[in-house]
Amino acid sequence: MLSLKKLPKIKVAAAAIIVVTAAGALALHFSAANKSHAGAPAGDAALVTKAVVAGPGLVEPASENVQIGSELAGKLKEVLADEGDRVKKGQVLAVLVNDDYHAQVAASHAQVEQAEAAYRKVLNGARPQERREYFASMQQAETVEANARSDFERNRKLFEAGIVSRETMDHAQRDLKVAEDQYEAANQQYRLVDDRSRAEDVASAKAQLDAARAQLADNDAIYAKTFLRAPFDGTILRKHHRTGESVTNSSVTADPVFTMGDVASLRVRIDVDETDVSRVADGQRVYVTAQAYPGKKFWGHVTRVAGQLGHKNLRTDEPKEKVDTKILETLVQMDPGTRLPVGLRVDAYIQTAEK
Repeated sequence: MLSLKKLPKIKVAAAAIIVVTAAGALALHFSAANKSHAGAPAGDAALVTKAVVAGPGLVEPASENVQIGSELAGKLKEVLADEGDRVKKGQVLAVLVNDDYHAQVAASHAQVEQAEAAYRKVLNGARPQERREYFASMQQAETVEANARSDFERNRKLFEAGIVSRETMDHAQRDLKVAEDQYEAANQQYRLVDDRSRAEDVASAKAQLDAARAQLADNDAIYAKTFLRAPFDGTILRKHHRTGESVTNSSVTADPVFTMGDVASLRVRIDVDETDVSRVADGQRVYVTAQAYPGKKFWGHVTRVAGQLGHKNLRTDEPKEKVDTKILETLVQMDPGTRLPVGLRVDAYIQTAEK
């Protein structure tokens, strides 16, 4: 039988054993919790525990959402793409009503052809047939002038002999003057046709041709703007207008016809609270979760951290978010092969190493 005096000592020893056992179990619990919270094993770094910075995020294409609008106001003649379509760079997505622009291009083509013909004519000069025609006219005028001169000389001698009157003499002199003028005109015209083009004539014709070509290029550029083309390979995320609807000039007022992006590569834009900005850096591993994918983690890494704090991009209905706190916008490039809907709200967890 045990002595009553020894009983307290046994109770004390048992209590000590219970305390030690409880302390060991609590230590094991925190160690397991840290590992579970980190989402990855601690490895050999016994003095370094993993921690995370959490924040809300939004899935977007790596190209960002790009709005495709028209530089011209008008009515949509055709809308050739739909939501979810994969499109190639340069592919026509929509066409504006453009009959008037096409007519202007056709008129400009005609003006260019006319200016080119005039320029070639100045460079090449008259054709051989034209030269022969003007030479024959000059010879004819020369013959008429020779006959008129012969008549004048004959009448002058007869006038001096008193055989013809002053009136006949004056008439012969006038005929000679007319014949001389006609010959001079025919001679100058032939020389102009037969001679090389003057530099100023060539320059004038060239300037007119350049002006016609510039007008054609301008009309071509305007006509090309009636075709809305994909700026890169990607996917149509949203179609804002349909065939027959009118659109405004997107450079003046935002009126996109499509929103597209390259969803082959995704990223997440995270709002990091201002209290955690010192713990975020490029290259850190990140995983995101979403209610639509319970139990799944999608991994990526930090690629860019903003250099300036700003206002929140994402808000929920939680009352505490009504306080306008600042955030640091952080971009996460998702691992290749990640498939998530663009615009999906996610919860992001940035892994940070802390001593």
